[in-house]
Amino acid sequence: MDAFEYNSSPARVVFGSGTIKKVPEELARVKVSKPFLLSTPQQVSHIDLLKNVLGDVVSGVFTEATMHTPVEVTEKALEQLRSSGADSIVSIGGGSTVGLGKALSIRTGLFHLTIPTTYAGSEVTPILGETDTGRKTTRSDPKILPSTVVYDINFTMTLPVGLTATSGVNAIAHAVEALYARNTNPIINLLAQEGVRALASSLPILISEPSSQVARSSALYGAWLCGTCLGSVGMSIHHKLCHTLGGSFNLPHSETHTIVLPHALSYNAPKVPKAMEALAAALPDSEGDATKGLNILLQKLKVERGLKALGMQESDIDKAADIAVGNPYWNPRPIERGPIRELIRRAWAGEEARADL
Repeated sequence: MDAFEYNSSPARVVFGSGTIKKVPEELARVKVSKPFLLSTPQQVSHIDLLKNVLGDVVSGVFTEATMHTPVEVTEKALEQLRSSGADSIVSIGGGSTVGLGKALSIRTGLFHLTIPTTYAGSEVTPILGETDTGRKTTRSDPKILPSTVVYDINFTMTLPVGLTATSGVNAIAHAVEALYARNTNPIINLLAQEGVRALASSLPILISEPSSQVARSSALYGAWLCGTCLGSVGMSIHHKLCHTLGGSFNLPHSETHTIVLPHALSYNAPKVPKAMEALAAALPDSEGDATKGLNILLQKLKVERGLKALGMQESDIDKAADIAVGNPYWNPRPIERGPIRELIRRAWAGEEARADL
């Protein structure tokens, strides 16, 4: 066996159905009592449920969390947080809300409990992506990691079918890159395969049976495992491309991940045969070909395959390629502008991924 290093993230995880009722107990466990609540404008109803659970101890509420964590939104929330007298942060929602919670926590040192309602996985990573003047940058710091994650399956039961699919593929992307990360290890490989297997088996069921409690539970379990992978190892070209496209062209996060993933995988495929073999084993109908398995999964999920449908212009392809090759993340295959531009063009056009980049 090859030598490896493994660091576990020290977060506490509470998983189940109806676990939102345990939030007061989790706050008391760390001796905080004045939480500041976060959500997006679309998830104010979740805040109301949380208020009912917490009672009159809530110190303040901010419901303007925004995609890609714009610095100006964080600064507005920070001002309200500081004036509220809060001693903790509770975020409820998807990656946008979790990201805002992370941004506030790292700036204040306050305890952060998060209740994810999608499969994004951000809640179990020490990574924060922020957008400032149209450029998205990421940083990693153990202090960014939320201290407690409360997974309540009930909050995913009404997740729209489209977002269920793209959010789930976003989670799979974390596991895919973990399989060929520079600092991957046997533990993360096991988590990655199990996470992909759980999501790839449950997501197609949820397209036709969105209220399946068993499939929802399996998907949330898979998302936790995949997010844990991303939180433990480095990112490569897939995440670099998605951060570039999302931050620079304001494209929706999970949809962009879904479109780019098979193309990023095909770019790296020649250099990562072991990772491709492991991924193929976790994807149904792959017949030993991970790219084929991923293409088939996306067909089953009936997701959008082209960035142009998300609003990206063809004239943006060259700019995106320039940003992507500038200050690149480590990648198993050297970053070459020509093939990267073609990767982005195929993703823009909505073509199926093929391993000839």
